[in-house]
Amino acid sequence: MTTAELSAFDHRMAVFDSDDGFLAAALPFLGEGLGASGEPPPVAIAAPRNLDLLRDALGPDAKDVTCIPHTDWYTGSAANAVARAAAYLTAHAAPGGRIHLVMEPVWSGRAGRSARETTEWIRYEALANLLFAPLSTTALCAYDTRTAGPAVIAAARRTHPDTEVYEDPLRLAAELDAVPLPLPPAGARTLAEPHAAAVRSWAEGRGLPVADAELFAAAVAETAAALAPLGGDALLWGEAPACVCELRSVRRLDDPLAGFVPPGAGPEPGPGLWYARQVCAYVDIRDDAGGATVRLQYA
Repeated sequence: MTTAELSAFDHRMAVFDSDDGFLAAALPFLGEGLGASGEPPPVAIAAPRNLDLLRDALGPDAKDVTCIPHTDWYTGSAANAVARAAAYLTAHAAPGGRIHLVMEPVWSGRAGRSARETTEWIRYEALANLLFAPLSTTALCAYDTRTAGPAVIAAARRTHPDTEVYEDPLRLAAELDAVPLPLPPAGARTLAEPHAAAVRSWAEGRGLPVADAELFAAAVAETAAALAPLGGDALLWGEAPACVCELRSVRRLDDPLAGFVPPGAGPEPGPGLWYARQVCAYVDIRDDAGGATVRLQYA
């Protein structure tokens, strides 16, 4: 079978409410991966207790499944999860991206901890259908009703093609971006030029440690370069760790994947927004008739 003959990204969803339910979803899926000719060992990215359940249930076959605690995989923003998945597939998948992955989000961490964070997770799940579309990867996203609430699960169903309520990723992303951003506070600091040194000094004054201030300042500078020409002053506000910078561009971005595609793998703007999404907890983009607003929040 050639790479061209392989199926595209197979993005599935399993919902369970018990240990037995998790095993009922994960074991057949992993068995499918173990039986797939020419594929590397399937991977289970899950809560440590669920990995223990899998090892016990698999018995001798456990040695043929790669187990990764989900707290080691989902360590930051949704864009971090995209980068980690892309790097893992490059390093470990068979040609064409062939590999089976069980993927359980960390609902006791960033994802799902607030409505804002849930929105970003749903964006990640939706855009994964586009970002990994060229690959023949098979992923089973595992949602535990004991840790992920009904609203989260209902939204996640809209991002998985094997459900009856699946939505086009572009339409869903547009729906998320239709929510207006809160207005900047009246006392926001203005910078005519968002130079890294000025942003770093401001961030340190707001309580960010030196290393974090360096990262935030670099993210702002990279984003400003990607958005040039800018359409007004940069605005800065917030206190550590939630330092915020808002930039305006005279150009619309018109790309829901902006900043999610690694540099060199797609059209500009690329490196700046990619870097910003890797560094910042949130990168909000809103297009309007006059251009684009990009808001970076460090944490």
